[in-house]
Amino acid sequence: MASYEELFENNRKWVESKTNKDKDFFAKIAKEQNPDYLFIGCSDSRVPANEIMGLEPGDVFVHRNIANMVVNTDLNVMSVINYAVNHLNVKYIIVCGHYNCGGVKAAMEPQDLGILNPWLRNIRDVYRLHKDELNAIENTHDRYNRLVELNVIEQCINIIKTPEVQVKYTQGKFPIVAGWVFDLNNGLLKDLDINFEERLKDIQAIYNLVPEKK
Repeated sequence: MASYEELFENNRKWVESKTNKDKDFFAKIAKEQNPDYLFIGCSDSRVPANEIMGLEPGDVFVHRNIANMVVNTDLNVMSVINYAVNHLNVKYIIVCGHYNCGGVKAAMEPQDLGILNPWLRNIRDVYRLHKDELNAIENTHDRYNRLVELNVIEQCINIIKTPEVQVKYTQGKFPIVAGWVFDLNNGLLKDLDINFEERLKDIQAIYNLVPEKK
């Protein structure tokens, strides 16, 4: 583990590497940000958003929390979505989970985790919605990783329920919501191939928040 002092030395080396390639690098990113992507990921230290996507600073707007949740009472994530959609005009909103997620694993185990209980209950709710499929998976590890995938899909659905996404997409066919899973074992991203337009249509049958045109 790097010492606290080493972090600043690492920072100086990083600055040097960037300015050696482009002397105006920091002047450019200091002006404004115009990311095409909002990345909602897990807080896990092994999943660095920019690096796994091969993107530079300024290319992706990032929000992270335990188990990449999108809870409609969480003003933090709701504010991030609002800003990304209405002010940054992002083209894609990506929910990215990862296999071997500690938050998902904790939600599958019968234990009292104190302050984490209300947060993990949201993941347990996903389990409840898909319990027949999950309980049919005999291997515990496979069941656990399938819940990782289903949790990502449910969080994508939660995003599609928001008025920001529904209204903006009606106006200009963006943003599109996508669900990914990062595999810690090989570093690869898996696209869960969510059919955004189909999901939006299904959701709007109940959660339609787009005002009718007069």
